[in-house]
Amino acid sequence: MHLDVVELRNFYYRTGLGRAAQRAIREQVVSYWPDAGRQTVAGFGFSVPLLRPFLADARRVIALMPDQQGVMHWPAGMPNVSALCPETRWPIQTGFVDKLLVMHGLETSDAPDALLEECWRALGPGGKAMFIVPNRGGLWSRSDSTPFGYGRPYSLGQLESQLRRARFVPERHAAVLFQPPSHKRHWLRWGPVWEKIGRRLSSGLAGGVLVVEASKQVYAKTGSGTPEAVRRKGGVLEGLRPAPEAKPV
Repeated sequence: MHLDVVELRNFYYRTGLGRAAQRAIREQVVSYWPDAGRQTVAGFGFSVPLLRPFLADARRVIALMPDQQGVMHWPAGMPNVSALCPETRWPIQTGFVDKLLVMHGLETSDAPDALLEECWRALGPGGKAMFIVPNRGGLWSRSDSTPFGYGRPYSLGQLESQLRRARFVPERHAAVLFQPPSHKRHWLRWGPVWEKIGRRLSSGLAGGVLVVEASKQVYAKTGSGTPEAVRRKGGVLEGLRPAPEAKPV
C-alpha cells in the first residue's frame, strides 16, 4: 500500500514530528555516506528528505517516485530532479547508480523481490544501497499517524535475508527514531535527547526505523562454465607437461 505523495510531503515538511524524523534519519545516512563527490546518487520511494545533502557534491541526483504514489517537483526553487516511474521499471541504465537510497518503497511494494531486482540492476558493481524500513519491534510501525505505520514492517533478520536472496551483501545496520511517534510538543522537545540516549544504550534494534547498508558485489567467473568443462575429469595436475630443456646456443 503506497501512501499518496501529498500525504508524505505534508508529514515530512509541514509537521514537527516529520521534521524530527527527517533530521534523525538523514544524520544516520550522512554518517554512513559522508562523501558522494562525482558520484550518481538515486533515491526510490519518498527519499527526497534524505537526498538534499548530496545536491552540492554529487555528479547527479535522481529522485524516483513510484506511479502508485505520485510525484512532486523537487527540490523546491531549483531545477527538478524527480521523476515518476513504474515500480519495477526505472528509466535508468544498468549499472548507472553509485549510491541508492530506498525509503517508503520496499515495505509498501506489491512486488518487493522484483523491486530489489531492479535496485540490483540499476546499481553499479561495488555500489552501495541503503534501505530504510519500519522496525517490526519499534513503536513507529504500530502507529498510523506516521508513514512508517503502513506497509510491512521488518525485523533486521528478515530484511537482511531478503537482501541476500536478491544478491546484495548486507554490511552494516543501525536503528533510529527512538522518540515516541507523538505530535505532542513535550515529546518533540525531548526528541534529540531520546535519540542520543537510544543510540548509546540500545543494541541498535530498539528504534522505530531500521537502516541497512548493502553492497552489490560482482565476481568474475573462474572457469569457462561450459558443460564439457564441468564433465571433464582428472587430477589437479592433469595436462601439465615438464618444461622443455634449454638448448645451448
